[in-house]
Amino acid sequence: MNIDYNETIPNNVDLGDDRRLLRALERWQPAYIDWWKQMGPVESDDLRVYLRTAVSVDTDGWAHFDYVNMPDYRWGIFLNPPEKDRTIGFGAHKGEPVWTEVPGEYRTELRRLIVTQGDTEPASVEQQRELGRTAPSLYDLRNLYQVNVEEGRHLWAMVYLLHAYFGRDGREEADEMLERHAGDPDRPRILQAFNEETSDWLSFFMFTYFQDRDGKFQLAALAESGFDPLARTCRFMLTEEAHHMFVGESGVMRVLQRTCELMNEHDTDDVRDHGGINLETIQKWMNFHYSICLDLFGSERSTNAANYFSMGLKGRYHESKLDDDHKLDGEQVEIPKVTGDGPGTHIDKETIAALTAMNLNLRQDYTKDSQRGVNRFNKMIAAHGIDFELKLPDEKFNRAIGIFQGIEATPEGEVISAEEWAQRRGEWLPTDEDHAFVRSLMKPVTEPGRMASWIAPPKRGIHGQPIDFEYVLFH
Repeated sequence: MNIDYNETIPNNVDLGDDRRLLRALERWQPAYIDWWKQMGPVESDDLRVYLRTAVSVDTDGWAHFDYVNMPDYRWGIFLNPPEKDRTIGFGAHKGEPVWTEVPGEYRTELRRLIVTQGDTEPASVEQQRELGRTAPSLYDLRNLYQVNVEEGRHLWAMVYLLHAYFGRDGREEADEMLERHAGDPDRPRILQAFNEETSDWLSFFMFTYFQDRDGKFQLAALAESGFDPLARTCRFMLTEEAHHMFVGESGVMRVLQRTCELMNEHDTDDVRDHGGINLETIQKWMNFHYSICLDLFGSERSTNAANYFSMGLKGRYHESKLDDDHKLDGEQVEIPKVTGDGPGTHIDKETIAALTAMNLNLRQDYTKDSQRGVNRFNKMIAAHGIDFELKLPDEKFNRAIGIFQGIEATPEGEVISAEEWAQRRGEWLPTDEDHAFVRSLMKPVTEPGRMASWIAPPKRGIHGQPIDFEYVLFH
């Protein structure tokens, strides 16, 4: 099977000149297409979708818009152009030239970072595969598919690194990314948040707000890497990740706007009977997605995270803007510490090496960024004259990884007994009845310009097109 990769896969990594890499990708490409057809968006192969396709890294080339059949989407491999005389910006190798080949002593750690990041990309496609059946508008259906194909392209980006730099081990890891599946009891995805079900569009908007925001922070930390091909790959991926978070934030905002309109129109706090999603339900969805995303950052105290930083493999968010020595030798920070158990549980403080608190540092930046969007949500609610405030739950709430995994706490951070948690968790997290109600609203709307009853129209269309543009062609 001969594939013209310079034509089929737009790239700026000279694929056509590397016969070994071409042979590896020739073997992987059909498996990827099979995965897409089996695990990607259902009933979508024959649709023509108005998609953005990256064809180069320059301003005019990275966002080309046209109708595309998704199986024919040109999944490209792009790295930001190399930065002349770039040096490693942190850790024990600070100031040394960046690596253009894998440093042998860090091969295992670097491969683990790439595989973990890469595994999240197809996972989200799998989690969202059924959503096309119930899209609230053609505009939203197009945005779902745009997110899907770009997550697929991000998988290609990580697989390229594995194939190009890690030999047989890398090829095997790339194959396994297509063999694990979100929610599969036998071969699940690596990170639990990417095994959760995404069965409704409120979940999709929360996913793209919170999980894709985690992606932003993980990619930003990897974009600082001393391994230059990884850094350059992640910097380009971040240009696409921004749209995913836009889909999430604008989607949640539109749900809230419609809810507020219905509350004022019918003079009621409970808009379920009027085809809307009440604010308390939206808060429950937020509690769930935010809390499971905190677990994505790993344990607050982590030797692995310290090693990644010291090795120069994974930095901090906006590393170059931080005002310290970028090595942190001897630096210390305070972190929470759980003492006692049951009714005698207390949250104290302990001092640890700053290097071992890298995960907590990145997570705190994520929380600040998440809160900024929540502030915008609350400003819109207040503008409708409604006395209600959405809140991010406390870091102790609903945790399965890290310091707080062994305790139960309310969204306000009060530690409670396991018995009280079992009795009250339905006040804070979606119940089966909540899920059933939200799913009952998920009716497809396919007429251009029309919206489902529970969501407001967007402020503008895609790429200068009107809102009633035919973003998806069914025939």
